[in-house]
Amino acid sequence: MRAFWGLVKYVSLIVACLLVLVPLSVVLFASFKTPKEYATTGPLSLPSNWFNFENFAIAFRQGGMLEGFVNTTIVLVISLAITILVGTMAAYAIDRFQFRGRGLVMALFLIATLIPSVTSQVATFQIIAGIGLFDTKASLVLLFAGTDIVSIYIFMQFMSSIPTSLDEAAMIDGANRWTIYWRVVLPLLKPAIATVIIIKGIAIYNEYYLPALYLPSEGMISTSLYRFKGPFGAHWEIITAGTILVIIPTLIAFLFLQRWIYKGLVAGAVK
Repeated sequence: MRAFWGLVKYVSLIVACLLVLVPLSVVLFASFKTPKEYATTGPLSLPSNWFNFENFAIAFRQGGMLEGFVNTTIVLVISLAITILVGTMAAYAIDRFQFRGRGLVMALFLIATLIPSVTSQVATFQIIAGIGLFDTKASLVLLFAGTDIVSIYIFMQFMSSIPTSLDEAAMIDGANRWTIYWRVVLPLLKPAIATVIIIKGIAIYNEYYLPALYLPSEGMISTSLYRFKGPFGAHWEIITAGTILVIIPTLIAFLFLQRWIYKGLVAGAVK
């Protein structure tokens, strides 16, 4: 039985790897094919020329990839900065202070995560248009910067591992609460901050619905490729090339920073 379950485990891992690698291989192969070659060969057929970078050049120039990268970087950096500032402050207040309604605050965060965002888009759109932020980057920053319960949870897990004796020692030296937060607690939250940057940064980077709805006049990295989809068909070989260009920054960031994800998710689990 042990050998049987071991076989099942390895077979399931192989199947999972195939489910991930086969679609990526199809996209990679298609990005190097010419339009004629793409139409006459199968999805898993290797391209005849691995040095055909014309699709990548067309996707970058005509798809406005440079504009998309710039706009996405601006929105991403500002949104993450606000998320980290608000999230760490909220986690510090919830973890370090005992106040009436503390449980209610956490319950409201959890309830908010249960409400599908699509159901509130009509009201959200009216608010954004009413304050004059429609079709501006500020609208996306405002929507992305909202601190979610996952960020709060990650920050609180790290916060609970920081001994309160550090706060007490700083207070004895004359530090107030703001100084303790800024000079003592925040530097110790660097692993949690890195984790939130990776998780939420990738989510913002890949978001399509909000940029398409609230910023129609400017391209984001997730909406740039839609320009190659027309009423008479789609240039899939160019779309796949653009997809590879979009995947590369995310892949590089994940490979270099993946250890922070695992460290952040398990921190505070064991005392």
